[in-house]
Amino acid sequence: MSLELFGLSLLNGLSYGLLLFMLSAGLTLIFGIMRVLNLAHGSFYMLGAYLGYTATCIVGMNFWLTLILVPCAVGMVGVLSEKYLLRRVHARGHLAELLLTYGLALLVLAVVQWIWGKAPVEYRIPAFLQGHLFELWGMSFPRYRALIMGIALFMLLFLIILLRGTSTGLLLQAATQNPRMLESLGYNVPALWAWVFGAGCALAALAGVLGGFAYVTEPAMAQSMGMLLFVVIVIGGMGSLTGALLASVLLGVFQTLAVGINIRLADLLHMDVVATGSLWNVTLSQCAPLLPFILMVLVLLLRPQGLLGARQERRV
Repeated sequence: MSLELFGLSLLNGLSYGLLLFMLSAGLTLIFGIMRVLNLAHGSFYMLGAYLGYTATCIVGMNFWLTLILVPCAVGMVGVLSEKYLLRRVHARGHLAELLLTYGLALLVLAVVQWIWGKAPVEYRIPAFLQGHLFELWGMSFPRYRALIMGIALFMLLFLIILLRGTSTGLLLQAATQNPRMLESLGYNVPALWAWVFGAGCALAALAGVLGGFAYVTEPAMAQSMGMLLFVVIVIGGMGSLTGALLASVLLGVFQTLAVGINIRLADLLHMDVVATGSLWNVTLSQCAPLLPFILMVLVLLLRPQGLLGARQERRV
């Protein structure tokens, strides 16, 4: 790989990784505070992409207004889902929560296919985002990728200030550690959890609006991004926001760089393999989609709590 291609692939990997973080931050927030693993999180990402397509490409709404209204709308869907569906099964344990969120994912998928169909939609990049922002050694870097990176970094800064530097963050930490004590002080913990769930869904929808025009907008995007999303939070550590950021960037950079490396596994191991159809003739670029899952297995074997996750002591 040339130096020019390496530099451009690194920037593309960073933008892709930050988009993954934008998506995984919502799920990390929900699990870290509510201890609920939302299997429908990828579906809210897909819903945000389709609503962004409808608002900008069909209705003709301003793109910046879409970035505000679509996450708010999907966030309200999340609030109502927690209040009228998820809250009814909290007392039955994590299995009931997993089953309900899985059913919610199937419901969102059915609604999307009913309204927009099963084929990909033409979610075009806004005119002011078309073209390149700068050139690196003769290779251009798109404006929309720079926008994704900027919004993701702004969102990270906002979450850090909110969770660590405000009274709302202290309240959320108290609700995580001892919700009954917080209720005894007069706070409405169920309503607080509903808004946390809605905020997580809104972050997923924000990633959907941005990722929808950057990648393909289709019903299968919820499943593909959902699988990668859980890989990110497992590698980073369940409930760790900084772990989700680290894992997202690592996966984005590694996977993007691997796509541009057309070298056989046999060459990496200095093996002399000439037989066609052999496993060792597979190139690293062909293995790129498997890299996130390989890294997840290695992390689970070497550090089960994740890269930055806290180790949980078992009580006997």
